Amino acid sequence: MNIQEYFTRISYNESHKDADLQTLTVIFQHHIQAIPFENLSMHCGETIDLDLQSVYNKIVRKKRGGWCLESNHLLFWALQELGYDVCILGGNSYEPAKRAYTAEINHILLKVVIKGNSYIVDAGFGGAYQAWQPLMLISGKDQPQIPGIFRFMEDNGTWYFEKVKRKHYIPEQSVPFTDTPELGNIRKIYRFTLEPRHINDFQELNTYLQVSPDTILQKKSICSLQTTEGIYALVGWTFTEVKYNYMEDVDLVQITTLTDEEVEKTLKDKFSIVLENKLVP
Repeated sequence: MNIQEYFTRISYNESHKDADLQTLTVIFQHHIQAIPFENLSMHCGETIDLDLQSVYNKIVRKKRGGWCLESNHLLFWALQELGYDVCILGGNSYEPAKRAYTAEINHILLKVVIKGNSYIVDAGFGGAYQAWQPLMLISGKDQPQIPGIFRFMEDNGTWYFEKVKRKHYIPEQSVPFTDTPELGNIRKIYRFTLEPRHINDFQELNTYLQVSPDTILQKKSICSLQTTEGIYALVGWTFTEVKYNYMEDVDLVQITTLTDEEVEKTLKDKFSIVLENKLVP
């Protein structure tokens, strides 16, 4: 495994001699714009392994993406190689339908400490809740980025991560704006503690996510990628393109329904993914 090969995969060719915030930010942005958040293996009859060699081969050599366990594990390895003070944390994602956080940890994120300041670095949430820059671990402070305003709230050692939603403009709809989300509406994303974890703590979760019929990951094939302007997302046969802040505090959302042939072409054209096995969306 070779850091230079990883850099080639994410199209990063700048200096990396300083393990500083600026270098971290640029590497992180290259990572999320090159490596899709995807669970396609589950819908291609492939098994997802968490060991670093498997993750590296899949994402770096086969030019695939991965879900949080894979993408953040790879980023953890790369940041360690570059000399960053980085550790793995575990999160419980928020389920809007149940209006509750999951009882079990089901997300992996990274904490990086630079000059005494802690930052949360998470390349594995995908979609509209993916931050574009490392976030300073500080409670109650609004941290505006292109995707929206993110913030952490800390309560008794538990940290809560949330985002302020923006309105959506969908050209095909006769109604100019979707009623939800309301402006200033808060979307809870996940909660976590600062207890350091090891990748082995997630092995059971990795297995469970691949076999449990109840998870969204089982029900739908998902592939999303951050672009320079917004997001591409392919969920089942539905392709969505989001352009952030198309108008003042409004995101442009364009939705297309694809045929089986178009799904394959879209994966190649928009996500640079060519699958070895047949995808059943």
